[in-house]
Amino acid sequence: MYQLFFSDHGLSAAQISLLFVIWSATGFVLEVPSGAWADAYSRRKLLILGALISGLGYAAWITLPSFAGFALGFVLWGASSALISGTYEAFVYDELAARGRAEHYPTLLGRARSAALVTNLAATVVAAPLFDLGGYMLAGMVSVLSCLVEAFVAWTLPESRPVESAREADEPGAKAALANYVHMLRTGVSEVLTSRVVRRAVLLVALLGGFLGFDEYFPLLARETGAATGAIPLLIAGTVAAQAIGGALAGPLYRLRAATFAGGLAVTAVLIAVGALSGSPWGFLPIAIGYGVLQLVIVVSEARLQDAITGPARATVTSVSGLFAEVSAIAVYAGFAVGSVWFTMSILVAGLTIPVLLTAFVVPASLPAPRSSAAAEASEP
Repeated sequence: MYQLFFSDHGLSAAQISLLFVIWSATGFVLEVPSGAWADAYSRRKLLILGALISGLGYAAWITLPSFAGFALGFVLWGASSALISGTYEAFVYDELAARGRAEHYPTLLGRARSAALVTNLAATVVAAPLFDLGGYMLAGMVSVLSCLVEAFVAWTLPESRPVESAREADEPGAKAALANYVHMLRTGVSEVLTSRVVRRAVLLVALLGGFLGFDEYFPLLARETGAATGAIPLLIAGTVAAQAIGGALAGPLYRLRAATFAGGLAVTAVLIAVGALSGSPWGFLPIAIGYGVLQLVIVVSEARLQDAITGPARATVTSVSGLFAEVSAIAVYAGFAVGSVWFTMSILVAGLTIPVLLTAFVVPASLPAPRSSAAAEASEP
């Protein structure tokens, strides 16, 4: 409900978009450095730290409900996202590889994304009664608590990589840590630049990730249709539920042809555009279906990117994709900020489907092959 929280505290659509730009800009600056840190340090510890920092961000919102306080919260949230992005995917993939089960990554990633979305769905549904019971303050306090739970769950995860002891044995101290960090940073960036398969996959995942900027404006779109504040979370819940279903299907559908996913992305663009322009809360039904298909394509693309990576700096490579995703997201937010001066939210959301449709045409050439043949192609210059 935070978009509505900002709006009810006097912020315009342009100011809210500026906050989103601050959020993405923070992630842009920290994305790749944090990925290299994850390759050189304990990924589990970075997941814990990222959860705690996001909790501080939510706390800033409810204690300093002003543009400055909201901006501080987004800076902290951006730092948290940078720490977790890339780290999470690399952590899961390498833990599976250490157990000889890397082939299960697409299914596990899809299930994990869906589980996260189901939890998100529960939070979205609970938002309405929480708002009725204690307003934005209670919703914010529960959000901070959820971050503490996230940190605890990350603390319980196993980590098979003997990161610090193995990597710092020959040259202990800060000098060795810095040298290892620089090595991982160079290795990861080099793989993106030299491997055609990885490079194309990184850019595709980045483009798709930027399109998730849609959901930042769904609450404002719902309000434009005349929906009551308490009912808006229920409309958003439909899009989250569809995402959960799409993510769960990523494992079973992982080996479909790239052209199939390209067609799905084109359908996504049409469905979201039709729903946005309907002018009715019922428009969220096609929006939800489209968003579910988009989630399916994103999870499959993320999984195939991990299969295409062959070097040790997995988190760094993934974070490069995250960096370009932030660039894509900033472009989306900037477009909404400028466009809100002349156009309604429905027109702006529908307009964003144009680049989604165009991206569908590059999917066949950019999506790596499934795991069975990805390794051979990843070695191509």
